[in-house]
Formats: sequence, C-alpha cells, structure tokens
Amino acid sequence: MSGQGGNTALILDRLFETVMSRKGQDPSTSYTAKLYSRGTPKIAQKLGEEAVEAVIEAMRGDKQKLAEESADLLYHLMVLWADMGVKPETVYGILAEREGISGIAEKKSRKQGSGSK
Repeated sequence: MSGQGGNTALILDRLFETVMSRKGQDPSTSYTAKLYSRGTPKIAQKLGEEAVEAVIEAMRGDKQKLAEESADLLYHLMVLWADMGVKPETVYGILAEREGISGIAEKKSRKQGSGSK
C-alpha cells in the first residue's frame, strides 16, 4: 500500500507545518485557508463531523474507510490546533507524561487535580 513507512511523528509534523503555512492564504485556492476564514467554530464542527464519520466506519467494520476517515480526523485536528495556537509538541508532551500510567488512574487524577474541567 502506498503512503506507508517513514516516521509517523515526522509525517504529522510535516502535516502541521503545511496546515500552518495555509494561514492567511487565499480561501478560494486552499481548503485549509477556507477553514481558517470560517473561524474556530466551523473548524471544530468539521472535526466533530470527521470523528462521527470515523465512528460510523468502525461500526460498519470497514478498516480501509476507517483509516481514511482517521486521516481526515487527524488533518482537521491539526487545523484546530493551529487555529488555537496549540503546538503538536505540547500534545506529544502530555502523551509522554501519561505514558505508562493506568488510564483509570490518569482520569481520576484529572478529576481531582483540575477545577477547570
């Protein structure tokens, strides 16, 4: 299958760089620029739509379609991160901190330690 191989983190980093480079570009020539021009609520809505589409394909049991929808989901997540000023390194750092911690314990610590959620 084409497109496989390479360092996954590098692929995501390149995607983020591309997404960032579309800020301020002509919305008539770039889908990403068009999303930016429509604002954070529209970007967030598109992310939600892609998440639902991924769930639908998972429920259908279609692995290829799930992979395709997952790629769309990651792309729209990157657009939202860029729009909100969230860097991938920040997210990667949070994931690294959580690595090796039980999911149950991690969720419990979020409920106890954060009044903002």
